[in-house]
Amino acid sequence: MDTEAFLTSSYALIRSCASVAPGTPARTLPGAVHLSTARSALPSPTSLPEHGRGPAATVAHLTQDIAPALGGNNRSGRYYGFVTGGTLPVAEAADNLVSAFDNHVQVHLPEQSIGTEVEDVALRLLLRLLELGTDEEWKGRTFTTGATASNILGLACGREVVVSKRLPAGSEDGVGELGILGACAAAGIREIQVLTSMGHSSLSKAASVVGLGRRAVKELPLSDAEPWRLDLDAVERELQREGVASIIAVSAGEVNTGRFATTSTDMKKLRELADKYKAWVHVDGAFGIFARSLPATDEFAGLRQSTAGLELADSITVDGHKLLNVPYDNGMFFTRQSSTLEAVFQNPNAVYLSSGGPSPIPSPLNIGLENSRRFRALPVYAVLVSEGRSGIAEMLARMVRLARGVAAALVEDPSLKDDYELLPAGSTPENTHVVVLFRARDEELNRVLVKQIQDSGEWYVSGTKWKGQPACRLAVSTWRVNVDEDLKFIKERLARIAREWRSR
Repeated sequence: MDTEAFLTSSYALIRSCASVAPGTPARTLPGAVHLSTARSALPSPTSLPEHGRGPAATVAHLTQDIAPALGGNNRSGRYYGFVTGGTLPVAEAADNLVSAFDNHVQVHLPEQSIGTEVEDVALRLLLRLLELGTDEEWKGRTFTTGATASNILGLACGREVVVSKRLPAGSEDGVGELGILGACAAAGIREIQVLTSMGHSSLSKAASVVGLGRRAVKELPLSDAEPWRLDLDAVERELQREGVASIIAVSAGEVNTGRFATTSTDMKKLRELADKYKAWVHVDGAFGIFARSLPATDEFAGLRQSTAGLELADSITVDGHKLLNVPYDNGMFFTRQSSTLEAVFQNPNAVYLSSGGPSPIPSPLNIGLENSRRFRALPVYAVLVSEGRSGIAEMLARMVRLARGVAAALVEDPSLKDDYELLPAGSTPENTHVVVLFRARDEELNRVLVKQIQDSGEWYVSGTKWKGQPACRLAVSTWRVNVDEDLKFIKERLARIAREWRSR
């Protein structure tokens, strides 16, 4: 087989089945026929054939049978489910380069590969994009598979530090060496708790993974009206409990509403409380933290202010495959000291994995979960270099403008406001980031609204619940946004759904 000819033709086939002609909307979901065809084309999983189909026939199977049955979230600008970003073309090109070279980026070997240096530059540039501070303020930085993995790192680092601060003077070993039971016993700790407000579900998973338990996560909402806001008085009461160490997890922003748990004043107060009571402040900023990268104009001043103070945290979760629009899977994690990550994730007794000498760039396998991982930094590096601060800011601005346009239409448009309600109560377009939560006023329509939208194949929203009732959640997170065209489309489709429901 001519390898280069095969790869060239394969890439052409892939682009042919993935491309979208200008002016032609892509379906957000595959049709039933395509799903049925793909299922019937799958081989029996009970018996692996003795002889394979061969590379060319397999690529034809992938592009002709499998690809048409995949979701259209990257091909469509109207996929508003979850917070699923698209993939910028330059990020897709970079990701193809990652596969072509297949570098293993876990040991810093500067004489053998530039990979770890590219990763370090990407993380440092991201600090600038997010306006978090200097390299010296965030010496612990690494790539992960996404926000869930970054939250695991955040709780693991928090666990290490809050326990170590309570160990007897002279103790050098923490949880990483002694284990959670031994370290807590030595420190006189009977419980480690995670204090949050409407924390993402991955926070509970992370608490389980790092040995705290899902029940360690405690919700401290400010009020029924603003449950996403963190009640600082309740936080202080919890921090005062004897024999209890605490990690404070700040949601920025909350997954159903996109709203933020803290203000700049709140963050200053949290920092003071954490320092006083030896607590750890972790920010889950998966998508919300990108509000810091919006244009510094009056239009976005409120959103930028909502994220003020997040730079005071001890650790921060960031997602790349959401608003930054790089391919799955991609996340980042920042903390103050690389030594904190090393205390937890050091990979000992493996001389063959040594970097060969001291370096300001640590080997990634010593500061993260994986001993083997993809060069996922390259697509991020490519986006940062290609788009620059202003290009990324404008991409983010389009997302916000569309979300705010939808929110405004639900409140003000005569063809929509009597049939739909913007949630939570009291929401305005001005405090909308990229998530719009709403429901149909007719309870029967509200129960089927999400399905009606999804079944159309033209656009996609996620279903959720608010105050115990079904709700629609529209999250704008793709570079393909065309504010005017997409807003017109959404308004027309929502009006049509309500009109047809009334006349059924």
